Amino acid sequence: MTTDYDAIIVGGGPSGATAGAVLARAGWRIAIVEKMSYPRRKVCGEFISGTTWPLLQRLGVAGPLQELAGPPVRRVGLYADAAMITAELTSLAAGAEYSGRAVRREHLDTLLLRSAALAGADVWQPYTLSAFVARPGGYECTISDKATGQIRSLQSRLMVAAHGSWESGPLPTQDFRRVPSASDLFGFKTHFRNASLPPDLMPLLSFPGGYGGMVQIDDGRVSLSCCIRRDRLARCRQQWPNEKAGAAVLEHLRSSCTGVALALSAATLDGEWLSAGPLRTGIRTFGHAGIFTVGNAAAEAHPIVAEGVSMAIQSAALLCEQLITRLDVRSSLYAPSHLLERIRYDYALAWRRNFSRRLYIAALFAQLFMRPLPTRVATRVLQYFPRLLTAGARWSGKSEPLRISRQVDALPR
Repeated sequence: MTTDYDAIIVGGGPSGATAGAVLARAGWRIAIVEKMSYPRRKVCGEFISGTTWPLLQRLGVAGPLQELAGPPVRRVGLYADAAMITAELTSLAAGAEYSGRAVRREHLDTLLLRSAALAGADVWQPYTLSAFVARPGGYECTISDKATGQIRSLQSRLMVAAHGSWESGPLPTQDFRRVPSASDLFGFKTHFRNASLPPDLMPLLSFPGGYGGMVQIDDGRVSLSCCIRRDRLARCRQQWPNEKAGAAVLEHLRSSCTGVALALSAATLDGEWLSAGPLRTGIRTFGHAGIFTVGNAAAEAHPIVAEGVSMAIQSAALLCEQLITRLDVRSSLYAPSHLLERIRYDYALAWRRNFSRRLYIAALFAQLFMRPLPTRVATRVLQYFPRLLTAGARWSGKSEPLRISRQVDALPR
């Protein structure tokens, strides 16, 4: 059975669901192919910056998500060795309605994908993209139901790669094979109950060979996520041989970071440790021909700045702006290649204008706070000048609204 669409979106996470919802509201025939059943847990810092909430409001999910989110984050901090430094989070632009808050991915992904379906997108879930072929004027995708094995053929003019950055696949944007390196970063995440982290605080955790963060989510729980180098992870496994990988990383965190030890002194684990990796940070590709990328398929910042979810959602809005304003899906004519390349160029330009500095700042902070000597120097400076934490939050994009040529209010409801 074959179904025709204007665009097929591979991946139903925050970037794919956002793209699907916005395009469907603009009258596009959209298919979203998502391999996992929802709700799902996922390695993620789970923080959404205040600048992203207006987009979520336009998609009709801000209200429900606010009810499921943790308390507003008003302060940032640094927990490194024995130091526990805090500072006010940079204020948003005048008149800003929202503060940054953390939302579990189980809630965020489910509500965003539901928003796309309500807007008219066909959601194929749980389906896997098993084959991909370029045809004159478009693409043909073969998808298979993971539960029943049923095969469907989908055709479209365009493809939007929103598949993240963990697994290789048939799309040319899904080649993530790399030679293993000692510096590879692996992500870990879990939740705790009865932690003593202040509800308005989101501290950066600095420890030898890695970095992380903590933030309060719903029902008083605390989400802890961190990244650790491959070589340091191996040493943790050797030092705590009777522990699983996540538990060994936690022991390393507690022994090298007083703030974590205090915050979790009476805490109990709420769910299993999740892990993923290795991370591949930096700009990858914005696609080619009729394939466009959003979210981590386009680029990935070090999670140290807690901007991954916001960048994913905002990058989808940037791409949709270009597609909606430059392509007439009512026309039976396929878009010429020179127009698609111009759209890609302008999208990449807007992406870099909004996010390039976040990538550079994140890479700098990651290298600084994974190493003991630079961390000690930075900690000493921050103890005298804590407002530098506020500046760091601003540099990482937490006070900058999305720079888009059309206003957010002009995006389709």
